[in-house]
Amino acid sequence: MAQKRDYYDVLQLQRNASEAEMKKAYRKMAFKYHPDQNSNDPMAESKFKELTEAYGVLSDGQKRALYDQYGHDGLQQQAGGGFNGGGFGDIFGDLFGEVFGGSGGRRRSAGRAGESLRYNLDIEFDEAVFGTQAKIKIPRHVTCDACTGTGVEVGSKPEVCPTCDGHGQVRYQQGFFSVSQACSTCRGTGSIIKNPCKECSGAGRKREEKSLSVKIPAGVETGTRLKLLGEGGSGSQGGPPGDLYVVIQVKEHQFFQRRGNDIYCQISVTFAQAALGANLEVEALEGKEKISVTESTQSGDLIYLKGQGVPHLNGYGRGDQVIELIVVTPKTLSARQRELFMGLAQEEGDDSIHEQKSFFSKVREMLD
Repeated sequence: MAQKRDYYDVLQLQRNASEAEMKKAYRKMAFKYHPDQNSNDPMAESKFKELTEAYGVLSDGQKRALYDQYGHDGLQQQAGGGFNGGGFGDIFGDLFGEVFGGSGGRRRSAGRAGESLRYNLDIEFDEAVFGTQAKIKIPRHVTCDACTGTGVEVGSKPEVCPTCDGHGQVRYQQGFFSVSQACSTCRGTGSIIKNPCKECSGAGRKREEKSLSVKIPAGVETGTRLKLLGEGGSGSQGGPPGDLYVVIQVKEHQFFQRRGNDIYCQISVTFAQAALGANLEVEALEGKEKISVTESTQSGDLIYLKGQGVPHLNGYGRGDQVIELIVVTPKTLSARQRELFMGLAQEEGDDSIHEQKSFFSKVREMLD
């Protein structure tokens, strides 16, 4: 009888290899030497069996410890001779089951989480700034009251699926290769319904509209997404409900424009107010605010009202209100206004002529 190779040499591993390294090595070599992939190699099947045997021992903590201390003889004494590391289907299924739809064991819970939903909510500018309580109606799937989500008519019970015998999965064996897939008859649930609930047609859920009150915190803006846990579609087969995402769309304001947590606005001032200064009232988020326009104000100058902007979302403090001053040219003048502006023009005329002469003098000096 041929002497068995060292299991670590078979898997090309060091003796201190971790479990993750061992699994990675076996996965790589198992695919390489699988008989179905090497029909023209007569040695592939024996190599594959050798790999599986080595991994079956070294992946088991107790067997690995025994092998490390006593080698192959220790394993033979414990098992009564020969390798007894379990079936290949179990080992290969544990490693690659997720690729092919499951390990083929007993069916676990077939419960499915409900779908998550999105609701687009339009709110006013002031509601976004100060927060509000919004009433919305959500069309969604909920658990059927008549059958309590089972999908079965009252007085009946689901029957065990005859195709998968209640496992929810069907295993296909091809040589040494074992693959598990969800049962097509019961769709992985392990049971079939012969007497479906008349209320939900066997789905276990039905569509209805639910009214909700949503708290909109102060400071939200367009694109803010609020998550309501468990307010989405109900799960099936005992699965948890999905969530509801409320996405905010803020309507434009006729006077204010928001930039971050600051709000901007424009007010018009006359020539006289800009030149001489003035005390004015301006619209703010919480009523009227008094501002002072200083002398010699220019169009585009800014005035800041600290802490009069938008509250920081989920934080402390507020932004500012920024007021841009626009100096307005009158479209029509009374006789008195025209007289006054003519006098102003004459006063400014001497200075303008003097500045022009100075400018051209400097230009000539540069050219000379």
